[in-house]
Amino acid sequence: MLQLRNLSLRRGPRLLLEGADLTVHPGQKLGLVGPNGCGKSSLFALIRGELHVDTGDLSVPATWEIAHVAQQTPSGDQPAIEFVMDGDRELREVQGGIAAAEAADDGLRQAALHAKLESIGGYTAESRAGRLLHGLGFAAGDERRAVDSYSGGWRMRLALGRALMCRSDLLLLDEPTNHLDLDAVIWLEAWLKAYPGTLVLISHDRDFLDAVATHICHIEHGRTNAYAGNYSAFERQRAERLAQQQAAFVSQQREIAHMHSFVERFRAKATKARQAQSRIKALERMELIAPAHIDSPFRFAFRPPQRLPHPLLHLDKAAAGYGGRAIFNGVRLTLSPGDRIGLLGPNGAGKSTLIKVLAGELSLLSGQWEGAEYLRTGYFAQHQMDQLRPDDSPLRHLQRLEPQATEQELRDYLGGFAFVGDRAMEPVAPLSGGEKARLALALLIRQRPNLLLLDEPTNHLDLDMRQALAEALQDYEGALVLVSHDRHLLRVTTDELLLVDGGGVAPFDGSIDDYPAWLVARQAEADAGAPVAGGGAAAAAGGEPMARKDQRRQEAEHRRRTQPLRTKLQALDRRLTTLTERRTELEQALSAADLYEPAAKVRLLGLLEDKRLVDEELGVVEGDWLDLSEALENLQEGCA
Repeated sequence: MLQLRNLSLRRGPRLLLEGADLTVHPGQKLGLVGPNGCGKSSLFALIRGELHVDTGDLSVPATWEIAHVAQQTPSGDQPAIEFVMDGDRELREVQGGIAAAEAADDGLRQAALHAKLESIGGYTAESRAGRLLHGLGFAAGDERRAVDSYSGGWRMRLALGRALMCRSDLLLLDEPTNHLDLDAVIWLEAWLKAYPGTLVLISHDRDFLDAVATHICHIEHGRTNAYAGNYSAFERQRAERLAQQQAAFVSQQREIAHMHSFVERFRAKATKARQAQSRIKALERMELIAPAHIDSPFRFAFRPPQRLPHPLLHLDKAAAGYGGRAIFNGVRLTLSPGDRIGLLGPNGAGKSTLIKVLAGELSLLSGQWEGAEYLRTGYFAQHQMDQLRPDDSPLRHLQRLEPQATEQELRDYLGGFAFVGDRAMEPVAPLSGGEKARLALALLIRQRPNLLLLDEPTNHLDLDMRQALAEALQDYEGALVLVSHDRHLLRVTTDELLLVDGGGVAPFDGSIDDYPAWLVARQAEADAGAPVAGGGAAAAAGGEPMARKDQRRQEAEHRRRTQPLRTKLQALDRRLTTLTERRTELEQALSAADLYEPAAKVRLLGLLEDKRLVDEELGVVEGDWLDLSEALENLQEGCA
């Protein structure tokens, strides 16, 4: 097991951890949470042996294979799939040994190494790497492209794939969803739920933590506090602990009343649309979890826009893209005050392109863009952080925006974004990614936009800041268009979802919770070429009908030949889900401290035997699933 005992850790003059205790049992999936700068990433560096404890002990089994995502962006002309396969260190060692034995004409050594290669799944390693790349959003045929041919964000996906390729005992993931779109996040979530090793995960995505984590460790004031259950369970338990303090209890009641007003106000005007109803439920949940965030350092609000023209903006038969090639066309969209729209769609379908068009940063190839006379757009994307002046302070940035405002007024405003005291006067250059994102949002909000366009605003933001942004958006009076892989933010701030897919934009017939099922259906129907229910974007874009009769005949034959394999795979998927849930239940039961008392020995032995049997069957089912997946993949390639 991984164990911290009375551990203290310093980074320079800062004491990050003091007297920290933590035990992580094999197979547990631990979410590591806490404000930015509390020591989460430093703890990872400590586990990897890159830092050393100041006092106390850190124990990691010597035989454990540890995988993590390298912090530096990968580079080189190596093919992407080969780079990912390098993550399996033992595989590469065996392959190197085989090459050396062949050069030495050592037949016995070759036979032994080929047997070893078989035992570690070496003959299916390339297929495994290909599935990882596909799950992370890489298109078929791109796996042989050089690493250097990809942008920085895609290279970080390759680094993540390389870590997942390792057959590790302990997997350390630090904000793995930062460079992923929603489709890839959903895939990674499912992959990690089935991961058989021990996982320690740093993430500020509440839905992701809820789905993956079986335990939570909260770092606060240098101490580690462990909680059984997922992130939602942690919030409930922490709220109960805080409520025991009288001052905290008073603040909690005030925050509950504040959130309750959001729920009732929105309930009165909500439509019957699935996403609008989903938002009511999400706001009710925010009311319940608000008490766990009363000690958040973030307090800010959107001031009412100076003008609210109706409509704010209109697109008519709009087509946009790059290099003369349209990514979408025929788009009609009208935005008015009070509209709250979330954009969904596969990677590369045009969500960010549509946001840029709405922001006026990308000209249309054809069609019309009509903005109101008093349109005032607030546009947030990752490149906004690059436009901050590194030598200027947060206060100086605000003073340039509002030279007439007093210094104290601007300092008070920055304090709501945790730029307090001297932090408001320090240069921007050394700020972390999360601090720069907070400052960029602070500058945007201060300008009182009546159209708010947010493209992945939560990257680098911690959970408290995400919660504060979600609350602030409830009072926003203008129109909102949001692209985010944070499903909680989409759920609590948007009333309508638009699907960007197949060259068009159309309403999504469902809530954000229906989107994973749409992705599965889209993949299942991809070979048949049939439209996926719930979208309709391709039809809205004027997509062409199916081509020739013989093509339809071939596709029908292909479906007939692959149907038995797909049916078996679905059955195995269901069994994997059942076994994984049962293993999680057993792991939670085994984490109870009283189970290790002498009086509970019989129950402990029974639970351990149950877990052994579940793990054994899980291994067999996973093996069958991989074999069938490969067989289906080969059959599909043969039919192509």
